[in-house]
Amino acid sequence: MRFLCEAMLGGLARWLRAAGYDTLLAEGGWPDHTLIDLCVCTDRILLTKDRQLGLGARDTVRVILLADRSIDENASELREVLGVDWQHAPFTRCLIDNDLLRAEEPHHAEQVPLTSRSVASPLRMCPTCGRLYWPGGHVRRMQRRLASWQSRSPSAEEC
Repeated sequence: MRFLCEAMLGGLARWLRAAGYDTLLAEGGWPDHTLIDLCVCTDRILLTKDRQLGLGARDTVRVILLADRSIDENASELREVLGVDWQHAPFTRCLIDNDLLRAEEPHHAEQVPLTSRSVASPLRMCPTCGRLYWPGGHVRRMQRRLASWQSRSPSAEEC
């Protein structure tokens, strides 16, 4: 599955990337027809909270019109409706520009803060923006959140 998130879903786009999904973010000002055309050309599912966009695109592309809720609730909705696997390929994409990360040599650990160097393996880098990723505390917190979204069942949330 590949996604295009409209501008209001920047946080969700980041989490989908964290889970390993190819996710574009339509940042401010893209006309609706451009979003729809991009979904058609790149075979993406359109994720939106914009009712007008969702209704206008539904005959052309697959659209998920998300309720105006929290990221946790939207994550649960995507798992239920699309079967999104929040453990798909965690931390294999750049959270900023969506590019696939590449493994980096240990000598790049000198760029990691001193407090995180003991856990700075494996290192990954975005070939586009040069951002370096390592499994620090932030990654462990994100992993726990992804795991909680994956383990939630629809019946448990209805209780």
